[in-house]
Amino acid sequence: MTELRFTLNGREVRYQARGLERLSSVLRRDLGCRDVKVGCDAGDCGACTVLIDGAPVCSCITGVAQAAGKRVETLAGLRDNDPAFSKLSTAFLNHGAAQCGICTPGMMVAATALLRDVTAPSEREVEDALGGVLCRCTGYRKIIDAVMGAASPAEDRTGVGAGIVRLDGASKVEGREAFSDDVAPDTALVLKVIRSPHDHTRFALGDLDAWRNAHGLDLILTARDVPGTNAFGVIPGFIDQPVYAEAIARFRGEAVAAVVGAADTMAALDLSTFPIIWDPIDAAREPAGAKTLDPFHEGHVDNVMCRGFVKKGNAEAALARADIVVEAEFETRFVEHAYIEPEAGFADWRNGRVEVHGGTQAPVMARDSLAGILGLDPDAVRVVPTAVGGGFGSKLDISFHPHVALAAFHLKRPVKITYSRSESMASTTKRHPAKMRVRVGATKDGMLSGFAFDGVFNTGAHSSWGPTVANRVPVHAGGPYAHADYVAKTEGIFTNNPPAGAFRGFGVPQAAIAQEALFDDLADKLGLDRLDFRMLNALDNGVPTATGQVFNGAVGIRPCLESLRPAWNAALENAHEFNSQVGVLRKGVGIACGWYGCGNTSLPNPSTIRAGIVRDGRIVLHQGAMDIGQGANTVIAQIFAEALGVDVRDVELIGPDTGVTPDAGKTSASRQTYVSGNAARLTGLALRAEVLHLTNAADGVISFGPGEVTVTAPDGTIHSARLPAGDEYCLEAAETYDPPTAPLDENGQGVPYAVYGYTAQMVELTVDTSLGTVTLDHIHAAHDVGRAINPVLVEGQIHGGVAQGIGMALMEEYIPGRTDNLHDYLIPTIGDVPPITSHIIEVADPHGPYGAKGLGEHVLIPTAPAILSAIRHACGARVTRLPATPDRVLAAIRAGKEG
Repeated sequence: MTELRFTLNGREVRYQARGLERLSSVLRRDLGCRDVKVGCDAGDCGACTVLIDGAPVCSCITGVAQAAGKRVETLAGLRDNDPAFSKLSTAFLNHGAAQCGICTPGMMVAATALLRDVTAPSEREVEDALGGVLCRCTGYRKIIDAVMGAASPAEDRTGVGAGIVRLDGASKVEGREAFSDDVAPDTALVLKVIRSPHDHTRFALGDLDAWRNAHGLDLILTARDVPGTNAFGVIPGFIDQPVYAEAIARFRGEAVAAVVGAADTMAALDLSTFPIIWDPIDAAREPAGAKTLDPFHEGHVDNVMCRGFVKKGNAEAALARADIVVEAEFETRFVEHAYIEPEAGFADWRNGRVEVHGGTQAPVMARDSLAGILGLDPDAVRVVPTAVGGGFGSKLDISFHPHVALAAFHLKRPVKITYSRSESMASTTKRHPAKMRVRVGATKDGMLSGFAFDGVFNTGAHSSWGPTVANRVPVHAGGPYAHADYVAKTEGIFTNNPPAGAFRGFGVPQAAIAQEALFDDLADKLGLDRLDFRMLNALDNGVPTATGQVFNGAVGIRPCLESLRPAWNAALENAHEFNSQVGVLRKGVGIACGWYGCGNTSLPNPSTIRAGIVRDGRIVLHQGAMDIGQGANTVIAQIFAEALGVDVRDVELIGPDTGVTPDAGKTSASRQTYVSGNAARLTGLALRAEVLHLTNAADGVISFGPGEVTVTAPDGTIHSARLPAGDEYCLEAAETYDPPTAPLDENGQGVPYAVYGYTAQMVELTVDTSLGTVTLDHIHAAHDVGRAINPVLVEGQIHGGVAQGIGMALMEEYIPGRTDNLHDYLIPTIGDVPPITSHIIEVADPHGPYGAKGLGEHVLIPTAPAILSAIRHACGARVTRLPATPDRVLAAIRAGKEG
């Protein structure tokens, strides 16, 4: 033990160091600095950035001894001691520069160090200073604006349509937000999972009791310790992933057991001595190979998980009579969600039920899954969500939850877990790899004539959201265009990989890559401008979709395209002028469109929102839609406040704790603004009707005070009434909304979604034809959101989705068994995202709350195909396997020259 002395946030501390320890661990565990976040323990993500003598360092790769005699500052110290903090935090809030908030402490600390040296930094200086901190949500542009002191977009008004500061924003920028690894009690035992080191293996367990006793452990969990059903999943009929594998593990990273003990015991435990014998067997990571293996799951011949199908008219006949037919094959690979917050949480046994605390995108769905595993009634399980440090779909599935729940159930005491980055990457869901073959025809006048799509999707070892992907893709595969003759088929195939699940778009981004590339081919062969070709064939009101659905008044793809036309024409002229000069650099301009149905496909999709008035005059909103950074807390509160007729700043939020808040459904499929927003609007209107009845007023402005409510009528007349007595609330309302859809028939015809959102994006870039490198110059993103409830949050979603699309297009590829960190797995950094111009289009939907449509998923869909379109325009390189890394771009350039 060595005593170290240093200054921490202005106070002297003494610490008894126990050998080599990370500064981040000491700060969080022993010195109460939970504002320091840990995302990688490898210096890759920068979330743990602190200042030592004013210089930013990654505290996860800094030994605590390196702080001896020095001044250490964390975000909390800057908040409490630095007079410049208020200005920077206000800028972050006003620009929406904090979304989920997990990277925000690192960003704020690094930005403070810069601003102490440079009061008015340039964009390049901001990029250099913050380049070591990764963000997966914001797309960085708003962070740059905030640090540079750009003019604030925030508004004073608060109703629907106002870009107000997010209601949960202050806790994020101040470092007070509690995430999954911040909430476990100090007394909690620690759990670690034993995982398969092989793709496909039999295994046999040894003497677990003897090993447990020899190492002083409290508990070992295996399949035999699951009192309910040893399986979980998300789609009825496809609940096939075991909590702990029994005899056979089907992917590298699959859980086979868990061990629980005191923190010190677990820190010293050598898991390599765990008594288990592995017997690897034949495995297949690709669908073709998996079809030759015995079924992984009963009833799935050739390891086909399921198929999807949509047919309209006669595609083959239309292709036969087309004047031009183009076809090609495309391939995408696994993509990692790469949220900065790894999975973590704890469970406890309280008052006769299991309580699970931690991150999730679907609290009630998680509760019901855990109840089945534990063999308990759902009321005997409570899920208390923390803030979520990024989700993007993967945190819809349960991960750590059953392990700590089972341990708490058996031990009747708190048990916690924190995934390492490598454990997170090995065991959680990914974006589905896809192999797609597409044929599209057109007539000489530029009209589409036949569309045929065949896609094989690698769903990994278990189903997860695979059925959703297999059935959503055929609906969307043709894009937001008018197809008279159409067929789309998909297969989801089990393989020996981590399960592929939900990831921003549910397979639609993969399909758009193929479809949009072939639309460029058709435009080229027809001699048409690529934007004009899309306008010619775009869906419109009154025109049936591929499933035969007809919308009247809410189809916004044409306005999206038209909004891009001035920038498109200017960019084409600029590229032509630049490329007229001889050199290795070539500029290109690309365009792509996308659409996305909000909510579940042809399935019930309800949300319930509850609100009440306390006798002291407080307005309380039980908001059960998980906010994972997209802004649900703020948007749904704005909708509710607008309907009730009060200032949203007077609304007190109670979050999606399953013990106190009704089910607002899962945060997925871009459904929360639309579905939960509708429920919030109905709840606000119902509560308003109660108030007007109580005060005998017909209309007016509502205000609440202790024991009283007042309505000021438009003519100035004041109507007052005493609030009635009540146990919890004296006035209360709870309303449910379920979108109107209809089942699809055997040909996929029907009403899969009540509303679609539409998007068109254009990309300007430069290709170095000698190296194959791509530099993005500018991106224009047009999005029909129906009604922008909060334009600042809309723009934040656009930027974040575009950044993820950039990663998918140019750099991201998860390789099972090899990719296990954020150093080898590349996601866009602050220097990779170019200026983004957002075009917010408002084509109101009759079903949406104040006309609003969803947005989150849509943003990602056209980005990668637009980038590929621009690369091809620049240098003729056709990249058909993503990501378009420099070697693949260079190979495509050479192939184009040879062809």
